[in-house]
Amino acid sequence: MAAYGLYTHIQSNRRRSIVLLVWLFALVYVMVYAGALAAEALSYEASLQFLMRKAWSDFLYAAPWATLGAALWIVIAYYFHQSMIDAITGGREVTRQEEPRLYNLLENLCISRGITMPRLKVMESDALNAFASGMNEKQYAVTVTTGLLAALDDKEIEAVLGHELTHIRNGDVRMMVIAVIIAGAVGFFSELLFRLWFNTGLRMRRSRSSDDGRGRGGNMIAIVIAIGLVVVAWILSVMIRFALSRSREFLADAGSVELTKNPDAMISALRKIEGRGELEGATSAVMEMCVDNPREGFADLFATHPSVDKRIEALIKFAGGHDPGPLALEPASGGEQQSGGPWGEPAGSSGEQVAAPAPGSAAGQPFLPQQPPIELGGRTPDSGTPGKPGPWGRRD
Repeated sequence: MAAYGLYTHIQSNRRRSIVLLVWLFALVYVMVYAGALAAEALSYEASLQFLMRKAWSDFLYAAPWATLGAALWIVIAYYFHQSMIDAITGGREVTRQEEPRLYNLLENLCISRGITMPRLKVMESDALNAFASGMNEKQYAVTVTTGLLAALDDKEIEAVLGHELTHIRNGDVRMMVIAVIIAGAVGFFSELLFRLWFNTGLRMRRSRSSDDGRGRGGNMIAIVIAIGLVVVAWILSVMIRFALSRSREFLADAGSVELTKNPDAMISALRKIEGRGELEGATSAVMEMCVDNPREGFADLFATHPSVDKRIEALIKFAGGHDPGPLALEPASGGEQQSGGPWGEPAGSSGEQVAAPAPGSAAGQPFLPQQPPIELGGRTPDSGTPGKPGPWGRRD
């Protein structure tokens, strides 16, 4: 069933998590059979029918061990995936004393909605990005880069934290971790099989060739089938991540606005992050969990996130936000942070006369004419009739 709103999306994510785990075991079994078929083809000169029967017999013998191995992989990933992510990104957990500004913003958001506060981590990087990770309430963590802390003001950081909290609340984080586990398991076994085939296969075939009436001519076909099965399993494991609905990002943006009541902060945060979120040395799996993933696939077909322009367009249309347009951020030459922030000249530094900010606008933010806000789901404050559903669904 498609997810049309926040709560149906949460239920959909729970169902998808179960389906993804089933897919993990199915793909592992496919690879076990492919390995058995290739091993028999490299061991005997025989017909294709004989080799496939022998491979099926080997598969039935190996299936319990494959099930045990896949279950062990899941257990290891469940308990240690955060440690592996921290090893890749260099994220470190921080306390209120170390990061009072960031800690207080996250704590206030959690208290306002009765959400269990996740662990807070900071990674040293000039990139502007953040991501959430974890499989349950004891493991959930939000990681923020130092570049993001330097470039964004409090309202924008609060919007980003609200985005990540919504991912946690919606179950998006758990689902993405499971998808990464699947891809990792299948990728590991694929590489293992190919190494075994090419390192020992030819020697086995020479030493065990037979002429006892089993027939000939099926070996090459069997090997081609086995390689094809492994390649298909690997492609499917990768496609599982891309098959996850990109609507999760629209819903996380909407959840951020619901938490902060400030669509402009989410929009300006996306504009600052746009094109500046590449985490050096991070794997694709980590980038897929970030606020913005600048790594795009062929013709945007394999992109894990909607474009920033589409996300901002949705916020403007359904949350009443205002778009300042693409922001050109440049590192400041001075050492101290001034009113303009660390990424640009402070207002009025060039000697030009700067108009006072309009009432209700944040200092240092571009002034845009006020427009009547539109509540999430397309309903205006003055009308009681629901409007056209947005990308995150209708809220009645």
